[in-house]
Amino acid sequence: MADAVAEEIQRELQQHPILIYGKGTKTAPQCGFTVETMEFFDQLGYPYEVINVLEHPAKREALTHMTNWPTLPKVFIKAQFYGDTDILGPMQTKGELKPLLEQAFPNKG
Repeated sequence: MADAVAEEIQRELQQHPILIYGKGTKTAPQCGFTVETMEFFDQLGYPYEVINVLEHPAKREALTHMTNWPTLPKVFIKAQFYGDTDILGPMQTKGELKPLLEQAFPNKG
């Protein structure tokens, strides 16, 4: 079971340049922090996907173990874990985020 969950996570990470594992969905977020993260990427103008881990406790547990990050949301850019907006906000301020996003979306702009 754990292997199947890990494989599913890896497939999801490969499919979506920006992936947010959060509480709820894009159309029905169930947590203020998930909303904040969605708004963060909306303001930057980059597409992202949200996967609701509330429906998948095994996936939530696997992600916590994989990232050593206990809270949600969990943001991945090009399959690399970056935490949440507490990490991404300062990265944006320092100019560190833009190159990552340009790399994730080479045809944008």
